[in-house]
Amino acid sequence: MAQIKPFQAVRPTEEFADRVAALPYDVYNREEATKEVQREPLSFLKIDRAETQFPADVDTYDDRVYDKAAKLLGEMEKDGVYISDNEQAYYIYRLTMNGRAQTGIVACAGVDDYLNNVIKKHENTREEKEQDRIRHVDTLSAQTGPIFLAYRSRSEINEVVSRVMETQKPLYDFTAVDGISHTVWKIADHKQVAQIQDTFASINEIYIADGHHRAASAVKVGLKRREEHPGYNGTEEFNYFLSVLFPDDQLMIMDYNRVVSSLNGLSTEAFLEETGKVFKVTKLGETAKHPVHKGQFTMYLDGQWYSLDASEEMLKETDAVKSLDVSLLQNYLLEPVLGIHDPRTDARIDFVGGIRGLEELERRAQSDMKVAFAMYPTSIAELFAVADAGLLMPPKSTWFEPKLRSGLFIHKI
Repeated sequence: MAQIKPFQAVRPTEEFADRVAALPYDVYNREEATKEVQREPLSFLKIDRAETQFPADVDTYDDRVYDKAAKLLGEMEKDGVYISDNEQAYYIYRLTMNGRAQTGIVACAGVDDYLNNVIKKHENTREEKEQDRIRHVDTLSAQTGPIFLAYRSRSEINEVVSRVMETQKPLYDFTAVDGISHTVWKIADHKQVAQIQDTFASINEIYIADGHHRAASAVKVGLKRREEHPGYNGTEEFNYFLSVLFPDDQLMIMDYNRVVSSLNGLSTEAFLEETGKVFKVTKLGETAKHPVHKGQFTMYLDGQWYSLDASEEMLKETDAVKSLDVSLLQNYLLEPVLGIHDPRTDARIDFVGGIRGLEELERRAQSDMKVAFAMYPTSIAELFAVADAGLLMPPKSTWFEPKLRSGLFIHKI
């Protein structure tokens, strides 16, 4: 039983929504974030990454950075960039990329559901990455970056969403500079709110698709607030965290590709020979090609593309993690042939999101790397299977597009 509740959003006025909306804080390094805020002074990135307001010699995690973020949010509210809704509501958030739309429900998910594994995880988190967002949420007393959640599609929710989209004028409807369109509607009708809330209450599994560190940080702030308020009754806003929940049949996972800087001392001929012992290797020529089915990889080496096809024996694997394509490549090629035992720490391997295209793999293999591997995307069903088994995905298994924008919805705690 999932507690997915409506909330009173703090959100930008229609006039400023397109300027405020920002990509997640962790897709930028400090220099990139600073340039983006200089390009768009109203970007929410200046709050998510308030070190952009200081000289480079001020540490990213200095106390002044978090205090500045809280001050900036207060100023934007005072200046009328942000308004506070006066009623509990859900919101519909549709993102459209290259003509393909995915539509989710903006809501607050329960801390207890996270702790009790109703909200399932498939990645480990790192304490040092959590600490930054813990301090950010705690100092602002607000959650600013929504967690990307997924659930198995339900007609009861889809019906409400379709009805609202067909009959109501959007709150926001704009196309960002990267070409992604963002459209938002509000669901405040009591019957529609109840239908959504009751349907989620009948769902026993919800999955973190993206945002494991943001989720863990929000939960830890909630637990901290519980300690500070021992008489809490569970209804306080700190018991919930900002989320966008998408039905599984609308989600697209892109490939998350690999590039490696050396052949582990092997010549090209010796490497291809070793690879051919575990995969069927077919030369494709100079034209870049994506894998077209599970168990197929395409590889770029010395100006040539190859197809690597997994054996029938490999594809018989039933373990939810070992059967993933990223695991097959790691366990049968990257580790035994190229000597990459831990892709989390080995400096010879890097990861390239599918949004960058195969051209980026060619560029890397011709510059700072030696060989590139294009992956067939992990499916949402595979992600669910790993989470349901209580297992963890290998690093860099999924790349979700389009990215949720920060700053469109704020949840005060």
